[in-house]
Amino acid sequence: MGISKPFERKQVLKGLDLEIYKGECFGVMGRNGSGKSTFLRTVAGIMPVEKGELHVNGKVAPMMALGVGFEPELTGFENIKLLGVMMGKTRKQIANSVDVIQEFSELTTDELEMQVKRYSAGMMARLAFSITVADTPDILIVDEALSVGDIGFREKSANRITEIQNSDATIVYVSHNLNELRRICTRGCYLENGKVALVGDIEDVISLYLEKNTKRRTFQKSN
Repeated sequence: MGISKPFERKQVLKGLDLEIYKGECFGVMGRNGSGKSTFLRTVAGIMPVEKGELHVNGKVAPMMALGVGFEPELTGFENIKLLGVMMGKTRKQIANSVDVIQEFSELTTDELEMQVKRYSAGMMARLAFSITVADTPDILIVDEALSVGDIGFREKSANRITEIQNSDATIVYVSHNLNELRRICTRGCYLENGKVALVGDIEDVISLYLEKNTKRRTFQKSN
């Protein structure tokens, strides 16, 4: 019989001082464990703010890590309804969005009648993204969610993000794909140990990211 360890609280974010402007695409970078996903979950309202203040002006559509928010025992259609409710949609709005979601995801009726736990990673990515972008939000949050799926769907998703960007929506984008960040974002920040190490032009943030990761690889090789 194993002995469980006591629950340990951990402060992931340590005093972020950050402002993201309406209509911009803002990239968030940092090593794994730096606080990127926690920051996005806080903005999306998934995690509460325990200290300080957070002001979010507008309707948020979160596209988080693969499978977050899905109930694996429910079907694709049932998850569309569930996530619609979680996003604050009315029954009528959810009903009107089902056909749009199915068309964009390219999932068949038989596939949407399957339990989500039987989905491949690509199918799950298609459904999650399609639910998130069925309507144009005020704020779109994307957390490493476009790296899964075939080339055609990734291109389709990138085009939809561009449409949302052109609608004057705000996009907060976490990715390790530097080319994607350059293509979409104008500003960004680099997080390190839960703190903001740099806020500025996306090229400056990418340069810091490359510098930090080059030093880390060099240190690992020397040891």
